[in-house]
Amino acid sequence: MAEWDIQKLEEKYRDTWPAMFEADPDEREKFYLNVAFPYPSGAMHVGHGRTYIVPDVIARFWRMQDKNVLFPMAFHVTGTPVIGISSRIAKGDPETVRLYRDLYRVPEDVLARFGDPMTIVQYFARDYERIMHRCGLSIDWRRRFITVNPQYSKYIEWQYAHLKEGEHVVKGVHPVKYCPSCDNPVGDHDLLEGEKAEIMKFTLILFEWQGAKIPCATLRPETIYGVTNLWANPEVTYLRAEVDGEAWILSREAAYKLEMQDHTVEVTGEVSGAEIVGSKASHPLCGEVPVLPAAFVDPDVGSGLVMSVPAHAPFDYIALRDLQEQGEFTGVTPVAIITSEGYGDIPAKDAIERAGITHQLDPRMDEVTREVYGAELLHGTLLANCGDQAGKPVKQARDDVAALMLEDYGSKVMFEFDTQNVVCRCGGRVYVKILHDQWFLQYSDPAWKAQVHEQIDEMKIVPQEVRAEFDRTVDWLKDWACTRRVGLGTKLPWDQNWIIEPLSDSTLYMAFYTIAHHIKKIEPEKLTPEVYDYIIYGTGNPTTVPRETLDAIRAEFLYWYPYDYRFSAKDLISNHLTFQLFHHRAVMEEDKQPQGMVIFGMGLLNGAKMSSSKGNVVLLDDALNEFGPDTVRMFLVGSAEPWQDFDWRNELVIGAKKQIERFWNTVSEGIAVEENDGREIDGWLISRLQHRIEHTTLALQNFQTRQALQEAFFGIEADLKWYRRRLPTIAPGSAAIKELCSVWVRLLAPVVPYTSEELWHQLGHEESVAFARWPVADAAKIDEKTELAEEFLARTVEDIESIVRIIQMEPRAVNLYVAPAWKRQVFSIIAGAADPKKAITLVMADKDLRSRGKAAADAAKQVTKFIHRLPPELVETIAAHDLDEVAVLTAAKEFLEREVKVPVRILEAEGSGEMKADAALPFKPAIVIE
Repeated sequence: MAEWDIQKLEEKYRDTWPAMFEADPDEREKFYLNVAFPYPSGAMHVGHGRTYIVPDVIARFWRMQDKNVLFPMAFHVTGTPVIGISSRIAKGDPETVRLYRDLYRVPEDVLARFGDPMTIVQYFARDYERIMHRCGLSIDWRRRFITVNPQYSKYIEWQYAHLKEGEHVVKGVHPVKYCPSCDNPVGDHDLLEGEKAEIMKFTLILFEWQGAKIPCATLRPETIYGVTNLWANPEVTYLRAEVDGEAWILSREAAYKLEMQDHTVEVTGEVSGAEIVGSKASHPLCGEVPVLPAAFVDPDVGSGLVMSVPAHAPFDYIALRDLQEQGEFTGVTPVAIITSEGYGDIPAKDAIERAGITHQLDPRMDEVTREVYGAELLHGTLLANCGDQAGKPVKQARDDVAALMLEDYGSKVMFEFDTQNVVCRCGGRVYVKILHDQWFLQYSDPAWKAQVHEQIDEMKIVPQEVRAEFDRTVDWLKDWACTRRVGLGTKLPWDQNWIIEPLSDSTLYMAFYTIAHHIKKIEPEKLTPEVYDYIIYGTGNPTTVPRETLDAIRAEFLYWYPYDYRFSAKDLISNHLTFQLFHHRAVMEEDKQPQGMVIFGMGLLNGAKMSSSKGNVVLLDDALNEFGPDTVRMFLVGSAEPWQDFDWRNELVIGAKKQIERFWNTVSEGIAVEENDGREIDGWLISRLQHRIEHTTLALQNFQTRQALQEAFFGIEADLKWYRRRLPTIAPGSAAIKELCSVWVRLLAPVVPYTSEELWHQLGHEESVAFARWPVADAAKIDEKTELAEEFLARTVEDIESIVRIIQMEPRAVNLYVAPAWKRQVFSIIAGAADPKKAITLVMADKDLRSRGKAAADAAKQVTKFIHRLPPELVETIAAHDLDEVAVLTAAKEFLEREVKVPVRILEAEGSGEMKADAALPFKPAIVIE
């Protein structure tokens, strides 16, 4: 028997497979799945591995079910990320150079050419494809493209022409994420840090201060009625500036931000924070208040000065308390303005004291703040000291006071991120900027939103619970800046000064896959919008491409589209996955809408989130070298269900390698065993195998790849372990093993294709296991009674072993007392009872059982307790079959004595005279150890 050598198997099959998976339309039912294409700007890690391996398992499964499966791949390179990387490498940025030289191990001579962004793209796209080949992915590589191919750009131009025609792309004025270094709007994919940062709308409340205004940014303008003081940082030097013609005091950072948000800012001088502290400021709605010192005030947040509402803001309360405990500003008293359920007059004080917080730096302060704000927003009402707002719910008053401030009190709007440290891939800081001539996708359109909600209702989504996340995303999505000034990508067809940004040009590429291998053969200038109209809609009369060519391309599109399932990560629900639903609804016909999605969890490494920039990754190439592709696949598939987070741990990966070796050795041994007449236990093994087939198939149909592996590997291995225990010691195996081996290899082929391919050929098959027929459970081979008998034996052996361990003595013999027939009748009655609480009543309703008096009542109690401990399906099977337990135990006497290594006697409990025999129940004989 040859040893398992995954590296040799990879070399043998890796380069022969790709041509096998080129999928063309035929008479079979199609199954089209796709996955978010990668951005090849760095090396693949094991998190990427799971992203592509899990869909491959599903693709291989449906291919073996005789579906015509399309699994394509492309590379996404548009936008600024790769330009930012190129720029940092060209400048010799030490962190970037270290990442690419030391972690990604890019050769020095290649790294020297990374000043050209396309060199980076080409290098990593080739590397991704090489590694995907190594992983055994069953991809149709003919359809490969990168998103800067001119043919793809023509497709994007066609898409955007239709979006504009449908009034889904509009020019407007909006706050956007902006990188001054790149002089460009940026999206999440353009960011090194702060990918999830949201733009928040703050109200700047203006306080009078010595002939100038002090602006304070707030999300809760209704709390103006409870302001007791302002906070200023005495260590900060503030600016005096003319903002939109008014004299303001604000931080240098705030002045810069406001300049980017349509405000004119002219610096006229400076004033130290120490000068401001101790002075007075005023606002008509709260009166005159002091300015107090606070080192916690960050000049980079809001205006750099803060209004304080200590009754309702935990940070303000604890800061004021700390000052007053030092004997300072003792005359400042919190002013309550909101009543909400669960809190007293000073909610901030209640929340801090309940949490046991003693200082400002306690990490729970953010949580306590969210708790108070959340409670007040949901259930709070403004008190009588709030003027015209008294009695209003906080949620309404917040909006009403914001409008009031803007209309009557000179307030202005300021936009800020909900998190700091938003950094572009170029290394520059990102700010919020108001753009005027920017093009936006109008995701705020209620009619468009309604169409997408309808699509979400109709789609199959796995797991089901993320459906609500899609709906939430659709509800809060605002207009999206879809163009950039710089970067790689397609120019906006009607405004060549703009380039379509990366998230906005990757919404319909799933349809492009279906025709990509044809389109790439056509010169870009011939791919007019009319050509794509004909291919997608069947309309018009394009003349730049022969009609027969167009008909063939359209036929392929119609065969494959819509896609059946898309696989992608849960963090893309908030943008890409939802965007593509909007675009399908706007551009594609009703019968071409997405059919399903499978949403992935995240990847962890030894319990921590994977991050290439922080070096907390295992490169996929390294994992393949160390463990082999089948091991990597088996671990990634079996460590968690696709929608759960997985945790890569080397010691567990080694376990997966050992499991594949056992599979290889078992099947290799099974192939070598000569066929014989078989044994009774063979029927049990083949019967169990039908369940494994059925459960594995169902799990894969439901994308439960981990559950499928539990059945197809661990379940079958457990069955084999029992089978070997039951065989006489002189028998090495049987013909049933060969049948099992054929099934087992096919069940595991989607997960461990290299190993399965070799074993399939050793089993005598010429065709690839990738196209072998998936096993189908044969009901005729299921023998419930034999399975029940073996389950009974296994449980009995386990009970004997448990008792021997407890008594801690060397047994001389084991006596098994089998329950009488009347107790089996009790079991059947209770098992079939609709209400288990009435078990004794039902038993005693039987005349024969009632005649047994207390014995029947006791048996009913014991049986009820026993049934509660058994799986429901086992209870049903026991009740359905009158198992002759004496016959089963007698036939297995030799086996039992071999297992317990002492004589075993099988006895009838009733009339035995043994007191402990009274405990015998159906499926649980009384065990007496001598």
